[in-house]
Amino acid sequence: MTRTLLAIVLVLLLGGAARAERLIVSVSNHRVTVTPNYSGEELVLFGSVERDATTPADRTAYDLVVTVRGPRADMVTRRKERTFGIWINTDYRQFLQVPSYLALFANRPFDAITSPEIARRQQIGLNNVLLTQRVGGDYADVVPNDAFRSAFIRLRTQRGLYREDPSAVTFLTPTLFRTGIPLPGEVPIGTYEIEIKLFANGAFIGKTETAFEIVKVGFEQFVATTARHNGLLYGLATVAMALMTGWMASIVFRKD
Repeated sequence: MTRTLLAIVLVLLLGGAARAERLIVSVSNHRVTVTPNYSGEELVLFGSVERDATTPADRTAYDLVVTVRGPRADMVTRRKERTFGIWINTDYRQFLQVPSYLALFANRPFDAITSPEIARRQQIGLNNVLLTQRVGGDYADVVPNDAFRSAFIRLRTQRGLYREDPSAVTFLTPTLFRTGIPLPGEVPIGTYEIEIKLFANGAFIGKTETAFEIVKVGFEQFVATTARHNGLLYGLATVAMALMTGWMASIVFRKD
């Protein structure tokens, strides 16, 4: 029994040694500030594949998949139908704690990087990303061509909040790489997680993670912070401002 356990540990150690590469990454800006005139920007992720003496000599070409996930939230997709000339909501699907921003980048087409099974397991490509939904009394993801799922991704993509680009990652040398991370003007506030996965010859080698945050500054941040931490004070101030605005309007537009 002891020899068997030792053999298993040895195999695991040797298997780990065969995957000797290590990813070193950084992002151009770890703190993005949003001001009232913010219209979006692009961050740059750059890094390298660090090899050592145990790296197989025949492993010279790599593939990378970068996944960027924004703050998670519950969202709803509704189906509209025209009834008697009026568009009304006839059905809906709730998506539970899904990324408010989601981007997947690679150096070549996803289906050329690895097998469909590994791509599904590693959530490579928008079709393979897990988007948990409430379907009746159940909680699960559904098939990629589900009408609600497809509509949800399409609407987020149109706003620049969901995207995939299989040619966004560029290898500057066999081991140095970079990619841009586009952020739209309506980018959600919060922490963004970046996951970088390394592949070679179709096999998943390893991954690393980094992050950046998007924060509001100035008067908008003051209002948001006050509303969150001092709800009563914020409500009273809002009512007072509304009354003051109405009173001033009545004076300006008063007929003598």
